[in-house]
Amino acid sequence: MEITGTIKLINDTEVISDKYKKRTFVITTTDKYPQDIQFQASQDKVDMLNGFKAGQNITVSFNLRGREYNGKYYNSLEAWKVSFAQATPEAQQDDFLL
Repeated sequence: MEITGTIKLINDTEVISDKYKKRTFVITTTDKYPQDIQFQASQDKVDMLNGFKAGQNITVSFNLRGREYNGKYYNSLEAWKVSFAQATPEAQQDDFLL
């Protein structure tokens, strides 16, 4: 799955154990009703966020993960690719008019 939005924040890497680390980040969608959505990057993917900062428009490719633990269910959005968002033709025309 993919979604495009503006980076709201990028957290520092959390080392959970010797074998597991993660980094969370939040984007704000550009829909009619914007949503703040948190993603996480794990293991070797935590470094893919190093070149990005708040305010940049990005596209996130991710997998939806679900699991059960002690009778409760949890979901996470596991990012596996982050790239700068491509400008739409309408946005390019608007930029030209400015």
